[in-house]
Amino acid sequence: MPGLLETSGEMPQNDAETPRRPILPERLVMGYEAFLGGRFAREQDRFRHLAETGQNPRIMMIACCDSRVSPEVIFDAGPGEIFVLRNVANLVPPYAPNDDLHGTSAALEYAVLALEVEHIVVMGHARCGGVRAYVDAARDPGQKPLSPGDFIGKWMSLIEPAAVRIGPAEEPLEPYSERLARASIVQGLANLRSFPAIAAREAQGKLALHGAYFGIADGMLLALDETTGRFAPVAAAAHARAFAAPRF
Repeated sequence: MPGLLETSGEMPQNDAETPRRPILPERLVMGYEAFLGGRFAREQDRFRHLAETGQNPRIMMIACCDSRVSPEVIFDAGPGEIFVLRNVANLVPPYAPNDDLHGTSAALEYAVLALEVEHIVVMGHARCGGVRAYVDAARDPGQKPLSPGDFIGKWMSLIEPAAVRIGPAEEPLEPYSERLARASIVQGLANLRSFPAIAAREAQGKLALHGAYFGIADGMLLALDETTGRFAPVAAAAHARAFAAPRF
């Protein structure tokens, strides 16, 4: 039929004056070349082992999509060590087995029932754009949304129970946003426990839940002590040494 591509397997010819679009961004190609010459070369046996035996991570990390907060970088993780789920604002929906599409819940189900991870960590971070957008919208409903699309506003409504629990802002919006981000981690842990399989495995001592909070600018990692409800520094001595060392 005229106008349809032939199915012979040959690529259509580009107009000589039309520049060819790269099949991947050049930055990714350069990064891949560095990976091949560095980490892959050093850990080729590990990659081969993982390919043959499958993955067996003991830790699941629920983190934000924010490009500044990479769990594998922060925790110096090798391939196969952490099962990472990233979404906007590292939110956890409550258990809701209905006909909606549940990407986060599906990943949780796979990690807990198939991989049988032993730890789930909900890690928030400073200056989260999703949390700040929620705060700004709550203060001024007429404000331009974070996205003009159909999904982010609905997704960010998951933070509302945390906002209700801590009450209205009694401080400037920036520190309030940070306080809400940490409260959202606490809410995320509560939502995790609404999943029957997670609650059962935690009660059996087979699964532990954790909350963490990462400071982008200072690299400080805080962990939630659920007994006190407070976030405390992790590896404080190592953090102090990192900042005491000469940078140049």
